[in-house]
Amino acid sequence: MYRTIKTTQSGRVLLARLSNPPHGFLNEAMVLDLEALVERADQDPDIGVVVLTGERPDRFIAHFDVAEILHKARSYPPLREWQLQWLLALLRILLRIPGMRGVLGKTPASGALFLLRFHDMLLKMGRSGTIFIAAINGQTAGGGIELAMACDLRYMSSAADLSQVEVLLGFPPGAGGTQRLTRLIGRARALEMMLTGRAISAEEAQRIGLVTQVFAHEQLLEQTLAIAQRLSRFLPQAISAIKRVTLEGGCLPLGKGLQMEQAAVLSNIGVEASQRAMARYVEHIDRQGLVPTYDAVLREQLETGHFEEFTRR
Repeated sequence: MYRTIKTTQSGRVLLARLSNPPHGFLNEAMVLDLEALVERADQDPDIGVVVLTGERPDRFIAHFDVAEILHKARSYPPLREWQLQWLLALLRILLRIPGMRGVLGKTPASGALFLLRFHDMLLKMGRSGTIFIAAINGQTAGGGIELAMACDLRYMSSAADLSQVEVLLGFPPGAGGTQRLTRLIGRARALEMMLTGRAISAEEAQRIGLVTQVFAHEQLLEQTLAIAQRLSRFLPQAISAIKRVTLEGGCLPLGKGLQMEQAAVLSNIGVEASQRAMARYVEHIDRQGLVPTYDAVLREQLETGHFEEFTRR
């Protein structure tokens, strides 16, 4: 089904191994495979979590294939930044016309079109009711770290390192690095990483908040999959709302962000599955006189998704 991704599924967790030998580059073929994977995960009710990891034991993703970037760069004449902003806005409008993607793909605008497609796929991950987890098993740089940052959670091998290396080749990050890195670790640290291109260790990545947790290399996948199994049980609509309001509302003025939150909660509490879970929660309080979140057994059921089975048909 995919040329550069090998998938296996256990329960509602889909493990996707990124495979592009010999170097493990991210390239156009892998982006298209990732696009298909994200679409599948977003539509399939039997997938609650997708775990991305590298097939090579020592590498998550090397970085984007520089040869492909160079080829795309040579396909259109040099343009100023303001001209390219107009071009990108125009492409967005033209893409609303059925069949236009194929036409534009045969023009010098194909490189810009691909960049938009890559960004759209990463944005879709952040709006999906599926949780995306990066299990960073080895070195990753450039587009690889940008893919990991677009995931909801990042778990990292103690033997891995991360770097935003584009400045070393004379251009800025292009798959969301300037934006997501800044939002994750703050402007000062993000600028230092992007302006130097230096690699940071797993320990530093966790200390500055770039990754969620660090595991011993040999335990990374086992530990990450165990977390994924637990998270896979929660209500997709609630997952999507939390992600969208946090990622997009968090960048708005406070009033606008709170308005997004208000709309999200009012929408979600109207869902039958949510009301079923709330009713069961209230029944426990009325029947046992215990607040489930403060009872050890019930708290365990809540946190592991066993209190209410949201995936039941």
